[in-house]
Amino acid sequence: MRQWLKGLAIGTCAGLSGAALILLPLGAALERNVGLSWLFQTRGPVAAPPEVAVVGINARTGADLGLPSLPIQWPRTIHGRLIDELARRDASVIVFDVHFAEPKIPEEDAAFAKAIADANRVVLLEKLNGRKQPMLDRQGKERGSLWVESVDPPMATLTAGSRGLGPFPLPKLGAAVYEFWTFKASTGDTPTLPAVALQLHVASRHPQWRESLAAISKADLDGLTPDTRGGAAELRHLMQGMRSALLRQADHREETTREPAAPETPASTPVHSLISLYEKPSTRYLNFYGPPGSIATIPYQSVILGSKDPKVDASIPDLKGKVVFVGYSDLYDPGQPDRFYTVFTGDDGVDLSGVEIAATSFANLLTDRALQPLDALPAAALLALFGLVLGALVYLLPAAWGVPIALTLAAAYAIGAQYGFNTRDLWLPLATPILVQAPVALFIGLFAQYFFERRRGQRVSEAIGYYLPENVARGLAKNTLDPATVNKVVFSTCLATDMAGFSTIAEKLAPGELAAFLNEYFEGLSRPLREHGVDVTEFRADGIMCAWTSPAPLLAARRSAVLAALGAAAAITEFKERHPVLSSPLRIGLEAGWVYVGHAGGGGHFVYSIVGDCANTASRIESLNKHIGSQILASQDTVEGLEEILVRPLGRFQLMGKAEPIPVVEIMAVRAHATDRDLLRCERFGEALARFQCADWATAHALLDRILNDHPEDGPARFYRARCLRYLEASAAAPEDPGLILMTEK
Repeated sequence: MRQWLKGLAIGTCAGLSGAALILLPLGAALERNVGLSWLFQTRGPVAAPPEVAVVGINARTGADLGLPSLPIQWPRTIHGRLIDELARRDASVIVFDVHFAEPKIPEEDAAFAKAIADANRVVLLEKLNGRKQPMLDRQGKERGSLWVESVDPPMATLTAGSRGLGPFPLPKLGAAVYEFWTFKASTGDTPTLPAVALQLHVASRHPQWRESLAAISKADLDGLTPDTRGGAAELRHLMQGMRSALLRQADHREETTREPAAPETPASTPVHSLISLYEKPSTRYLNFYGPPGSIATIPYQSVILGSKDPKVDASIPDLKGKVVFVGYSDLYDPGQPDRFYTVFTGDDGVDLSGVEIAATSFANLLTDRALQPLDALPAAALLALFGLVLGALVYLLPAAWGVPIALTLAAAYAIGAQYGFNTRDLWLPLATPILVQAPVALFIGLFAQYFFERRRGQRVSEAIGYYLPENVARGLAKNTLDPATVNKVVFSTCLATDMAGFSTIAEKLAPGELAAFLNEYFEGLSRPLREHGVDVTEFRADGIMCAWTSPAPLLAARRSAVLAALGAAAAITEFKERHPVLSSPLRIGLEAGWVYVGHAGGGGHFVYSIVGDCANTASRIESLNKHIGSQILASQDTVEGLEEILVRPLGRFQLMGKAEPIPVVEIMAVRAHATDRDLLRCERFGEALARFQCADWATAHALLDRILNDHPEDGPARFYRARCLRYLEASAAAPEDPGLILMTEK
């Protein structure tokens, strides 16, 4: 269960990283600049609706028509001829994305105005102006500023005959264009060029549009008396009133019946397009059809010359019933005026022209296929769920499975997002989940898996370390242990300990108290052993058998064992002060030699043990302490070469069960810490031992008496003096080899 909770926590982190990012401006910019571009480029160009076309003024238009290269220098009669020709070809609506602000030659302006009025289908561009207006308080002092926008209509003589007017501002984010407006709220919900063009197109092709609109939307439109047969002002008033009425009706439906705001009509009907125009938000995301020229683009000069040149006329597509947008559009000149960077700007630097973007906006409205991005909160929820699943999978599954599954899931999401974009115009977040969340989920999941696995290994190693040597426990935890290396014969310095008087202590303490007592005792005893790098520690009832191992005899291993013995004796002396129930000192025996280290046991139960004559001898030497009254004894071989350790030889002992005698020494202290009294005692004891080994019992007895007078606690001196008395009193037969002490007890 804890693994699942960790997986959910990691998945939540990955989910929140994407959810938080998508709610920030940085995330929105990432989706626009990377995600949306990815979706468009993967989808590629698509066919634009046939009901729209562009008549573009390009770099060759002036030369082909025998006019100046700059359109501002052209006579306006040329635009009148264009309108006449487009009307002759029965274009549904003619939209000029050119602002005619100032009068020029009156006769030419009048001819242009007459062509506009005669065609009865022309929409002209209004210029949107914005400026800062100071905000004044009651005392007339400036308290900040306010951004104010207004529309600047074309010259009045042209406006009078036009069917509609509208601005076409484009919201730029950075250097690129992604959106367009249908109604400009800052100027009183002024309809923009694409919205006006849609209204006129539907009105011209579907005379009963208003009745159908009222019937389908169930909105009360009776108060909207102006009709599209009136002038531009009447059309604007009509569209503003229509938007207001349908928005009120949509709000009413949501508040009372909870029905969806969109009417249940086929999406392809023109009336449905109008209802969507009015009811949906006034800001739409452009659904581009492809690079420049994706909407059928006809050179301006071709329309003018087509009436006189049959070859040119044959190259012009059928414009009957189409909405034609007129403006600057050069498909080959990167420096054309009125250009905008889009996701389809190519390596040649040719941008989409403003007039083609206007035509694209109209086509999106006509087909009701502008892009549909998720709102911020649903997008955040989607990414939170995506990250949660991805992060949890990466952590909970083994890396060999989790990583491929996570990558497959990310790929499936990308494919699903692309499919929704291609078929439903649905814009789901793509850059954030694929480029941010997926790497974050993989990194966090794999790192957490490694981190927790490492911690688990450490805990396992620590737990096993209570029962096995550290290197064996570490190998088992990491699953790198070679079984052949567990059981081995090595050179070892063995150290055996025993607690004197344990049986008496066990009688005095309850089982629980005894267990606590032993645990504290062994903890204090083990600390100096660990500090000096013990390799194997085996607890045996009230004693310890441990070993410092090496492939061959090493002086360093013997030194570590001897120093550990001195540290253990000091630790138990301190322990005795806290626990007076322990009255006797610690007994320690050391021996060096070859041993078997590894598993020993049977019946499915094993212990990690030290087996060999070296271990047995260390145990016998440890037992020798209780006979001669010492604390730390070792064989002579164990301390050979350890000049920094003060030892005193105690003679040769043939321990019980051993065939060969062993020279035994007592470990006194680190020589640097020894006192003059310690050094003198060792020297005097050496003299006494030499006399004893020569069977000079009287002299040995006298020397030992002197030692005991100064050091009454000296056990070895007392042991040998007792032997001297026995031989002097003839209570025991003198040995054949006075230098050999034969032990008959353990």
